[in-house]
Amino acid sequence: MTTPQPRRSILETFPNPHPERDYRIEMACPEFTCVCPKTGQPDFATIRIDYVPDRLCVELKSLKLYLWSYRDEGSFHEAVTNRILDDLVAVAAPRSLVVMGDFNVRGGIKTVVTVRYPG
Repeated sequence: MTTPQPRRSILETFPNPHPERDYRIEMACPEFTCVCPKTGQPDFATIRIDYVPDRLCVELKSLKLYLWSYRDEGSFHEAVTNRILDDLVAVAAPRSLVVMGDFNVRGGIKTVVTVRYPG
């Protein structure tokens, strides 16, 4: 059995209807799942995305499919959160972007990873 790999190519965009104006788009995926690369156990999180679009906006269905593609992917919390940011910057080139991975408690420790663009 092959492991599906999250792919930037899943993400789609559409033209920003108001590129002349700064405005924020906030999205949350409360059912995000990836796999711990050390234990093989599932990690559950809410991924929050907050961005100011430039010329392009992220299409929501493609974002859902992209995030779901991590379900069988072994990845540390820090790596997956940074990868989501990198992929969104690559496809949408936003003016600014914050991605927060709010991971459920595992082993008695709660992890929240926040990454920003520009850094």
